[in-house]
Amino acid sequence: MRIVFMGTPDFAAASLEALLASPNQILAVVTQPDRPRGRGQRLQPSPVKMVAEKAGLRVLQPQSVREESFQRQLEALVPDLIVVVAFGQKIPPEILELPPYGCINVHASLLPRWRGAAPIQAAIMAGDAETGVSIMYMDEGWDTGDIILKREVEIEPAETGGSLHDKLAKLGAETLLNAIRLLAEGKATRTPQPEEGACYAPKLTGESLLIDWNRKAEAVERQIRALNPYPGARTYHNGTLLRIWRGKVVRGEGGEPGQILSLSKTGIVVQAKDDALLIEEIQRAGGGKMPAGAFLNGYSLARGDFFRRDE
Repeated sequence: MRIVFMGTPDFAAASLEALLASPNQILAVVTQPDRPRGRGQRLQPSPVKMVAEKAGLRVLQPQSVREESFQRQLEALVPDLIVVVAFGQKIPPEILELPPYGCINVHASLLPRWRGAAPIQAAIMAGDAETGVSIMYMDEGWDTGDIILKREVEIEPAETGGSLHDKLAKLGAETLLNAIRLLAEGKATRTPQPEEGACYAPKLTGESLLIDWNRKAEAVERQIRALNPYPGARTYHNGTLLRIWRGKVVRGEGGEPGQILSLSKTGIVVQAKDDALLIEEIQRAGGGKMPAGAFLNGYSLARGDFFRRDE
C-alpha cells in the first residue's frame, strides 16, 4: 500500500520503523518543524524526522497542514492511505478525505477512554488496571473515529510513564501493521465508539505537574510514576522548585499535608492526606537526579518544613 506517514515523537517513530520493515511503500513523511531544545536552544529534528532521513525518505515539515501548498504536495503523492501517529496538529477534512483508504491513527489508550494528548500518563494517574492501543479511522473530532483494532496491556504496579510508553509504542506499531493488512484485504471493520466511558486526557501543563499534598498518598505516588521520566512531578520548598522522581507510600504520622515528617539516608517522608510518601529520588531545578539521601547532603531541609504547590 502507498502510504504517507505523519508523526513527530518517539512514540510515532516506532510505527514508522515498523512500516519501513513491511512491504508497504512510504511515499513521504510529514513531521513538525525542527524546534529549539536543550540549554543551547539549538534547532533539533523530531525523532520521526531522524528515522525518515536515515531511511532516505522524503520529509515534509509544514508549519500548518492547512496550508494549500502542502495539501497540493499531498495530492501529488497520490497516497492510498495516510497514517497519523502523535503528529501534533489537527488534520482538516481536505486531508481526511484525500486517500481512498482514508486516514488512520494509532492512539495510546483503549478508546473511548482517555481521548486526548496525554493518555499514557492519565491511565497511570487514574489507577487503571489496564490500557492499550486503538487503531481508528480519523474523523473531524478529537480521537472520536470508528475503531479498526484494539489491543490491551496490563499496567504493572511499578509502571512509569516511560515504561508504559515503550510498551505501547511497540504494541501500537504491531497493531498498525495488522490493521493495514486488514484494510488491504478488504477485511477491516468499523466499530463506532460508544459515548459511555468516554473521557479526556488533556495536554500536560504546569498545573497538572504540581503535587497536591492534600490528595491521598497513593494518588501522589501514581502521579510521580506517571510523570517519570518526563516531565517530572513537581513541588516547591521555600520557593525552590523540586522534581520528585521516585517514592512509595508509607504509614502517616499525623502531620499536615505537605509537612516533612522525617529525613534519613533512605529518603524524605512527607505527609499526604491520609498516609505519607517516602521520597526516594529527587532533583533540584538546575541539578541532576539523585537518591534522596545524597540530595540531603547538599540541600538544607528540616523536619517540620513544608512542600507546597506554589512558591
